[in-house]
Amino acid sequence: MSIRFHKMHGLGNDFVVIDARVAAVAVDSAAARAIADRHTGVGCDQLILIGASDAADVSMRIWNADGSEVDACGNATRCVGALVGRDCTIETKAGILRASPDGNGATVDMGAPRFDWDAIPLAQPMDTMALPVGWEELEAPAAANMGNPHVVFFVENVDAIDLERLGPLIENDPLFPERTNVNIATILAPDHIRMRTWERGAGLTRACGTGACAVFATARRTRRIPGGRTRIDLPGGRLDMAMSAEGHVMMSGPATHVFTGELDESLLT
Repeated sequence: MSIRFHKMHGLGNDFVVIDARVAAVAVDSAAARAIADRHTGVGCDQLILIGASDAADVSMRIWNADGSEVDACGNATRCVGALVGRDCTIETKAGILRASPDGNGATVDMGAPRFDWDAIPLAQPMDTMALPVGWEELEAPAAANMGNPHVVFFVENVDAIDLERLGPLIENDPLFPERTNVNIATILAPDHIRMRTWERGAGLTRACGTGACAVFATARRTRRIPGGRTRIDLPGGRLDMAMSAEGHVMMSGPATHVFTGELDESLLT
């Protein structure tokens, strides 16, 4: 028996998306790792499972390439919205998100950022505007939760940082009981930011939607940018960020359908 899937990506952050609304599909950590493997599976940063929901139009579950399940993924939310093909609500473990697809992608209401130390979460109370910690040249990050934990280091040049080496050290530091996503960002102008991300459970990624939201939210909170709109450039392309009147982060960007295929059921066992 085979299982239909969609290969999609948001700015190069790529997904295998399985729509289980018609026929139930059982996914666990081992299946996610097998499907995500770029040599023996389909290959992806995250596996996405769309299902039915009593609280929203659809539900979405997310597994990283290492098999860990996470609560939110901004790029995947845009892809799911684009796949549904209309304004919709999406139930996630981080809450209900709203997606509005357009011709090339979608705008997603990612909700309000959380800054309390125990919401990140951190292992102990700290000032989340500038954590009093550092890892070599990366010091005093801001922290935010955008459905998953993030730290943001504002640096002069994102290309000068060896994120592939420092990312896993920070991700797995005992300060972060649920691990953390690691973002580095450079303010280019009051409405223009450049960033890179080491993604928890996936490694270096061409784009991280919740990371872009965290960068935007912490840049505003620390008054590094003055306004309510900002362009963020990631290795995979551009996201447009805005703050709603309700204090929610609105993220707009592309969502690309690459192909449709069939998985052998053996990958799920």
